[in-house]
Amino acid sequence: MAYLLRGGTIVTATESRRADLRIEGEGIAAIGENLVSQQGDEVFDVTGALILPGGVDAHTHFDLPVGDFATADDFASGSRAALLGGTTTVIDFATQFRGETLMVALENWHNRARDKSFCDYGFHMAITDWREESAGEMALLARDKGVTSFKMYMAYKHVLQVDDGILFQALRQARAIGALVGLHCENGDVIDVLINEFRRQGKKAPFFHPESRPPAVEAEAVNRAIALARFAGAPLYIVHLSTREALEAAEGARRQGAPIYVETCPQYLLLDDSRYTGIDDFEGAKYVISPPLRPKEHKEALWSGLSRGVIDTVATDHCSFFYQGHKDKGRDDFSRIPNGMPGVEHRLGLLYTYGVAARRISLTQFVSLTATRPAQLFGIFPRKGTIATGSDADIVVWDPSISTEITDANHHYRLDYNPYAGFRQRGRPAHVFLRGRPVVRDGELIDATPGGQYLFRESSRIL
Repeated sequence: MAYLLRGGTIVTATESRRADLRIEGEGIAAIGENLVSQQGDEVFDVTGALILPGGVDAHTHFDLPVGDFATADDFASGSRAALLGGTTTVIDFATQFRGETLMVALENWHNRARDKSFCDYGFHMAITDWREESAGEMALLARDKGVTSFKMYMAYKHVLQVDDGILFQALRQARAIGALVGLHCENGDVIDVLINEFRRQGKKAPFFHPESRPPAVEAEAVNRAIALARFAGAPLYIVHLSTREALEAAEGARRQGAPIYVETCPQYLLLDDSRYTGIDDFEGAKYVISPPLRPKEHKEALWSGLSRGVIDTVATDHCSFFYQGHKDKGRDDFSRIPNGMPGVEHRLGLLYTYGVAARRISLTQFVSLTATRPAQLFGIFPRKGTIATGSDADIVVWDPSISTEITDANHHYRLDYNPYAGFRQRGRPAHVFLRGRPVVRDGELIDATPGGQYLFRESSRIL
């Protein structure tokens, strides 16, 4: 069956125009004014709506083991929530744990996602245990497995953190194979010292989490990461950047011609460190993430970075934990609170409401940040991330007339709270198509089949 979307405004990263759109099979067959319906077409009158490319969230953690439990959302619940919010592609992190090869880590994540994901998906490879054979495995993953991006951590000492020598080797290999390295930029050694000092002083409430990870530890790590990337002659993707000083460092390097790319997240644009409440209040555990929420002035710097085009992507770092049963494992010690919060369902709605509708960013910037730029950076463009003839028919029909309030109960995560509860959202997906198949209508999943496919990714289109 073919579908004809009639009367909407098509928005891409470069233009916004009134046009009709025809879907045949899995792809976009035609775009133009006054397209004529053919026998057997199902026609959708989308007058007054925006026709957007399906969102690409390049930073999720579904079904991530953390000690003796895993994140609340697996690939089934996380990808379902993504679709309902207008995201049709996620790129999750296949994480190598100590003692594993990269190939084993990738297969573990394929097993987690296979036949469970409702949206299309790819994998970054998170390297935590560098071995003599790791550089060669990076090349095999990029060439044979479609994994063309790698993540490393400069934080989480004794668990995930790698040293500068390993970072340099990985960056140099990424340059050689045409891959992209993403870095979690915080100085893990300094954080470890601060955490231990707070614990000895009996300062163990969530209030002290941001105190143990001040803006300076991010700024230092970003500057060091940029220096290492330039020394290796490699591009660099900075994940979940949260501070003004780190953004200034990245912007300065880009002015000098360095291929530095920046991601931020809705939490750093909309929430601030007042959420950590008082020193005797555990509610702040809901917002224990790393990097932590920052003072308000950093939010304004990030919004400015979005409007000026300095920040490339808005992802979520969706990493959900129950408040009761997960977060409260750190009730007596903030350093034991699992770090993470949800967001994959609300990314488009929040950025549209507080970005586009608030006139902080344009519609074309909105599409670039949430779909086009991540698709380009991570090797799935123009199949994903845009509306063009021949691209996958991953389509979101956005109805801007609907206004809702986010609550602790009206989301589709497997969670007992929502960090954005109380925020109003303007607009929502009236229809979502995944590779030409209608999957969401008026806020409801209409196809209960997990039809997501694994994406074999190429090298970045913009390095």
